[in-house]
Amino acid sequence: MKMISGLILAAMLSAGVMAQGMTGEPPALPTPGAAPAPAPMPSMPPTPPSAVVPTAPADLTPPAATNKSTKAASAKKKTKKKAASAKKPVNNTVTEIKPAAPLIVNEPAVARQNNVNVRGKANINSEVVMHLKEGETVTVLEEITLKNPKTDEPTKWAKISLPPSAHVWVNSSFLDANKAVKPVKLNLRTGAGENYSVIGLLHKGDTVKEVSTKGDWSEIEAPTNAFAFVAAHLLTHKEPGSEPAVVAAVTPPPAVPPTVPSVVDATPTVTPPTEPPAAGNPPAMPTPPAVPIVVPTVPAPLPPPVVDEPPPKRVVEREGIVRGTVSIQAPTHYQLQSLDDGKVINYLYSTSTNLVMKRYNGRTVLVTGEEGLDERWPNTPVITIQKIQVVE
Repeated sequence: MKMISGLILAAMLSAGVMAQGMTGEPPALPTPGAAPAPAPMPSMPPTPPSAVVPTAPADLTPPAATNKSTKAASAKKKTKKKAASAKKPVNNTVTEIKPAAPLIVNEPAVARQNNVNVRGKANINSEVVMHLKEGETVTVLEEITLKNPKTDEPTKWAKISLPPSAHVWVNSSFLDANKAVKPVKLNLRTGAGENYSVIGLLHKGDTVKEVSTKGDWSEIEAPTNAFAFVAAHLLTHKEPGSEPAVVAAVTPPPAVPPTVPSVVDATPTVTPPTEPPAAGNPPAMPTPPAVPIVVPTVPAPLPPPVVDEPPPKRVVEREGIVRGTVSIQAPTHYQLQSLDDGKVINYLYSTSTNLVMKRYNGRTVLVTGEEGLDERWPNTPVITIQKIQVVE
């Protein structure tokens, strides 16, 4: 009996040791005389907490799948978008202007647009003679390059022959009754006045066709030697084959039927044998071709250069009242006023020291002398007095 109790006690002790090793608590000692408590069941290891999967907010788009099929579909969509964008025409607002072909001297050129200004000088501020329409043809005489162009001013200009439709001006006093030029040379100008640009010359005996008159000036049709200037970028060289060729209708010749002989000659043609050359006579040698003789051409001598003679002096006769000038920038101290409206006609100037202009102040005079323009006063000419006479 004692032996059985000892075995039970030993089993209980060993179970308690095992429970302590698993739970970490010391085994409870059995109370003497009490019934042995049942061995506690070994506790199972705690279940680890389940992994918490974060949920995306409702306003965010979940990430796209990254598998191969999804990537391939995305790449295919991008390829289609690129192809569609490549096929779609692009509408650019800026129109590219092709550069004009270089101009050739003494060759025709055409205007590239409408209302092209034709000016009296190679200057953006010079007076406009006429306008060219798009496609209108002119002849280029020279191409000029400005050394110091102004702001927004073309660097290259084309000197052209004025078309027959253009009009120029000459001084009527140098034309006779038959509209022929009286002096050796006469200037062609862009307007009715000596302050306008010179765009050509007429020679003694040349006749003009008058269109209208304005005071002492006549508007005439432009002669063949009149010229003007156009910005070079507004012209383009006219190619020789640019105009459509006129093809003449060609009538085919009538068909001629082949000639058929009426009688067929069945006798064969026998060619006689060639006789050998006689003994002692060598065969004739072929005549060599004649060699042409080239005679060098001597260029003709150049004509002597034309010396540009100065234009004739303009001598006029004016009547008016002598008054002292008010402005300190006036070219002279005295001026000639009109008898009708009191406006200034001319400034009075004299190189003679014996002429005292103060004596004529306020008096009506008749002045004869050479008339010209001063750079500071381009609208009012100056008379160099040759003769002055008081009018009573």
